[in-house]
Amino acid sequence: MPVPTDTVFNRDPEFKRECVWRGPVLRQATLLADRAGPVVRTRDESGAWGGEPHRISPTDSMLTAFADPRISPEVLLLRERIRSWRFYDHFRTDADAPARKARVGTRTPVLDHDGADLAAALQTIREVGDADALHTAVDNAFPRSRLAVAVAEDGRFALEFHQQGLLRPLSAAELSDGTLRYLLWVAALLTPRPPELLVLNEPETSLHPDLLPALAALIANAASRTQVVVVTHARPLVRALEAVDDPEATTLELAKELGATVLAGQDLLDRPAWHRPKR
Repeated sequence: MPVPTDTVFNRDPEFKRECVWRGPVLRQATLLADRAGPVVRTRDESGAWGGEPHRISPTDSMLTAFADPRISPEVLLLRERIRSWRFYDHFRTDADAPARKARVGTRTPVLDHDGADLAAALQTIREVGDADALHTAVDNAFPRSRLAVAVAEDGRFALEFHQQGLLRPLSAAELSDGTLRYLLWVAALLTPRPPELLVLNEPETSLHPDLLPALAALIANAASRTQVVVVTHARPLVRALEAVDDPEATTLELAKELGATVLAGQDLLDRPAWHRPKR
């Protein structure tokens, strides 16, 4: 806890220590930038620590307050990489879900977290992304089906889903929860602007088991362009992902031991080296 002072914000969190280093283990020799309390030190081009240390507010992160390309390019690079990370935790598919409504469309290389710009994101993939991968992802899940985007005079984009045997296309408002959720994953995973890290939390939710192989192929395609982490409780999805021929894919199973979450089958000697810095 912060040391009490003459303020009513004594319970605000404060940064005690921040470090940027190279290599797998933090050591004094691998430090590039070091923040202890309100003081920040950085190394110069020769590798020596710079002159006078810099001071920042204890409530500000070094990554936001001290990302200067002239003094600490490593901090700036790390910040921009973290900013590119994307986390998709839950897509709404209820009757009032944003993805079911027509919206004014603009070029959308990155699907929003709530899926409101689904139609624009799919059209962006078709025009500036991998249109063949989009067609394959839809055909793998729904054979002989195709997507279209209708544009109204006021600039609103509306999704149209053409399915084998139907006399008219289905709108996003008419799609089942599973179909809509799968199309949201298509838009998220086929992004023309892949991030440094893409994390998917339980992507199998509301999906029919028959769609899991198509989803696994979609995830594997995205993993060829970026690092993808999938968190799931569904063993059928795990098996579908393991069936994809990807030598770099890794499955980690978590288990509970005495109330702690650990990796199944890992003992003390298998754990990566880590030394928490002193505060």
